[in-house]
Amino acid sequence: MRIISTVPSLTELLSYLGLDDAIIGITKFCIHPEHIYRSKERIGGTKTLNVDRIIELAPDLIIANKEENEKSQIEALQAHCDVVLTDISDLDTALDAILSIGLRTDTEQKAQDLCDQIRTRFDSLRPKSRKEVLYLIWKDPYMSIGHDTFIHDMLDRCGFDSVTGHLTRYPEVRSSEFDPEIILLSSEPFPFKEKHINEIKEAWPQAEVELVDGEYFSWYGSMMLGAVEYFESLLDE
Repeated sequence: MRIISTVPSLTELLSYLGLDDAIIGITKFCIHPEHIYRSKERIGGTKTLNVDRIIELAPDLIIANKEENEKSQIEALQAHCDVVLTDISDLDTALDAILSIGLRTDTEQKAQDLCDQIRTRFDSLRPKSRKEVLYLIWKDPYMSIGHDTFIHDMLDRCGFDSVTGHLTRYPEVRSSEFDPEIILLSSEPFPFKEKHINEIKEAWPQAEVELVDGEYFSWYGSMMLGAVEYFESLLDE
């Protein structure tokens, strides 16, 4: 089987399922695992796929995602190739996607075992309290997340009530609109760092500000195996 992945977190999943040799193409954002990032042909970005090159490579299967990829590019590929188009907005749909990919790649048992492990770990996550949180993914302008995103579900499972939870997708936010207890600065897609904390505190002086690893909040493949341990350490802090 020859597989192209256009989704970073699902590239990592394919490798976890033992499909390294089957992967023939990835995006420039598919940074995990490193040996795949270093050795496979790159076929553009998640939203800037090199459609012609992908067709030339003649994959048996393309792994894509409704949110991360551009509809017109995926439709162009569907005319030539078999595409698994995932649609993920929470833990349940993420597990469904893993099982679907396992079925299509003859790795059903390993995919099922992975899902069972992830489900067990998330079932053990028991936050002691709930806090109002603003989760920032972008700067200039500040952008957050709505209730219809995977990140929102991860926040909710951690006991964080998103102050933008009444909104959809990835809304712009202004300091005058929200009064969170905690602001979480994601490491991606904008790479928030220590140097940004003072600026955030000036905009929201009442809030505690923390840097967080955005991969654990937004990567929905095998990365979820380590997410609960990370969330628990974050909550302990």
